[in-house]
Amino acid sequence: MRKQRMIPLMLLALLLVLPGCSKVEDEMDKMESQMAQKEELTAEERTQLYQTAIENARDQEENDALPIITSVDDDMGQATFDLLGLKKEDVAACALSASLMNVKAYGVAAVCPVAGREEAVRNGLNDFIANRKESFHQYLQDQYDIADKAKLGTLKDGTILLVMCENQDQVYESIQTAIESGT
Repeated sequence: MRKQRMIPLMLLALLLVLPGCSKVEDEMDKMESQMAQKEELTAEERTQLYQTAIENARDQEENDALPIITSVDDDMGQATFDLLGLKKEDVAACALSASLMNVKAYGVAAVCPVAGREEAVRNGLNDFIANRKESFHQYLQDQYDIADKAKLGTLKDGTILLVMCENQDQVYESIQTAIESGT
């Protein structure tokens, strides 16, 4: 008698679980499709994606005042790469923006490292954060606080993202969402 009651309960449980599995599979398929799309981007397309994501996460004043560098060949390109601790040979695609004057803790970088050079890129960006914190530690406490709260992470597609600015959490999330959605 007890077994007869268990069978309908087990069937009911199975019916409740199966639709959930389908949703999980759909989500996994969607994520795999997005990952494949990211891998198919050329360096130029990825650079444009990064640049647009950064521009859209900032206000017009910041876009006008702090140019986005995408190559060492850009105006102030080598200086920006040096400041952020990056080397041309370590970077497959990027969009970088930093305050070259040591009066503002500001740096935003989206970098697709060359395969095998992820650690070099992370180390360079970590050094930038440490240098900015050290520079502002004795003066400009508000800028030190911004540098201290800098966010450095690796996105699902391997992009290394640095955000050091006011409202860094919102800016980071905005850039991350744009890059991961491909828009």
